[in-house]
Amino acid sequence: MKKTDCAIVGKGPAGLSAAIYVARSGLDVTVVGRDIGALSGSDLIENYFGFEEPVSGQALVEGGTAQAKRLGVEILTAEVTGAGMIDDGFQLNTSEGTIECYALILATGLPRKKPSIEGVKEYEGSGLSYCAICDGFFYRGRDVAVLGNGNYALHEAHELMAYAASVTILTNGRDLSTDLKLDDKISVNIDPINRIEGVDDYVSGIRFSSGEFLPVQGIFIAEGAASALDLANGLGVATAMNAIETDKDGATNLPGVFAAGDCTGALAQVAVAVGEGAIAGLTASRYIKKAKAESQS
Repeated sequence: MKKTDCAIVGKGPAGLSAAIYVARSGLDVTVVGRDIGALSGSDLIENYFGFEEPVSGQALVEGGTAQAKRLGVEILTAEVTGAGMIDDGFQLNTSEGTIECYALILATGLPRKKPSIEGVKEYEGSGLSYCAICDGFFYRGRDVAVLGNGNYALHEAHELMAYAASVTILTNGRDLSTDLKLDDKISVNIDPINRIEGVDDYVSGIRFSSGEFLPVQGIFIAEGAASALDLANGLGVATAMNAIETDKDGATNLPGVFAAGDCTGALAQVAVAVGEGAIAGLTASRYIKKAKAESQS
């Protein structure tokens, strides 16, 4: 378990920009994420201020990473699987352990795409969910399934064990790839999925390509890694139109949680992400200093 003043989820421009401002405020900061996000696939950026020649997204983030490290920012390559509240702040669950902090900045990109499986859209809100912490309670004593094959899927399965009669991870034809321990009470089915079926407009189970049927009363989508929206929903942070709601200072409705970049629904431009990161970093710094002073008084 690691303790820091500020934890930032996201290693892209918004997260690194926020980290730089928090570090320059004299606070400890840890940035965590698997990769740099959408910019890793960006060829050349021609409209970023200060560059006479086009610059690659990779080079831009590498420069920001080096700058952050020079200021003492710790950058951790790990997958964030969940977030929760503790007595004096927040706790991040990652594939490399837990991180406790006074303030949390969500700066990952846009939410993951929904799986292209027949029935997903049809049964959303009718037995199909995207958040175990939010909706697990409604499946007490029922059989549920988690769709995914990584750390995030296993984390959601562990959350559901507290409520459900049985939990099955569905990898949809892929191997289960996780750094986390698989509990004996969690089943894994690797068969390819054909469709989600229901009765009376509510989920009744999974039909596999083989024709076999798995009866479940709830399905939780947990593909890929947890997005900022997933973490926000788990914490009770307000969202709208597939984005995290913030005020002009990057603060959410939950004190101590801030957001910046694409996850806020802002214009998907590097310059905007950097600016939002700077604002969120400054606001978070003021919040942390006040929280630390109050805890020591």
